[in-house]
Amino acid sequence: MRRVPLLLAPRVRPGLIALSLLGAVGALCAPAQAQVLLTQEEALRLAFPEPATVERRTAFLEDAQLAEVNRLAAPAAASTRTVVSYYVGLDGDAPIGVAWFDAHRVRTLQEVLMVVVDPAGFVSHIEVLGFAEPPEYMAPGGWLELFSGRRLERGTSTRGDIPIITGATLTAHATSAAVRRSLALQQVIDPLNDTGSERVAGDASELDGRP
Repeated sequence: MRRVPLLLAPRVRPGLIALSLLGAVGALCAPAQAQVLLTQEEALRLAFPEPATVERRTAFLEDAQLAEVNRLAAPAAASTRTVVSYYVGLDGDAPIGVAWFDAHRVRTLQEVLMVVVDPAGFVSHIEVLGFAEPPEYMAPGGWLELFSGRRLERGTSTRGDIPIITGATLTAHATSAAVRRSLALQQVIDPLNDTGSERVAGDASELDGRP
């Protein structure tokens, strides 16, 4: 597999964290509708509790790699992102998982999800960071848990694998697509097997907040 170039972000001072994807949600929806449920720092700490550390990395996808991501993620909507940041949780030097952030449109407004993938390539859990649609269209926690323990090739599609949410079909499709894109990125980038990049680890409060 061809190695994807990686770039590590510099550290920033605690208190400067601002989740840019959630900013996009706020810009696209009415203030009364926007729901910011978790900051990026809070979500990452849920994914990788202390004493784990978190390392932000950025991959630059070539055209062929992006095409492979979209092939693997189908029937999810195609991604156009060639610059992808992700977060590796570390227990000492041992990786314990990867957090991917996905901002996408549900109906007319945005949702932001964090999809955590364990070292074996299975979904660990999903967190909703922001949801700009009316609250009744948000996926319930029990439904999100259906993705846990699943891999890309083992039932992450709403076409027979994951049931549709009654009254929130578009949310179900958008969530499934985000999970499949995250798992496809994990396969193409292969983040836990990279040995050629420099690494700067820090706790979640030192991350610069750019997904």
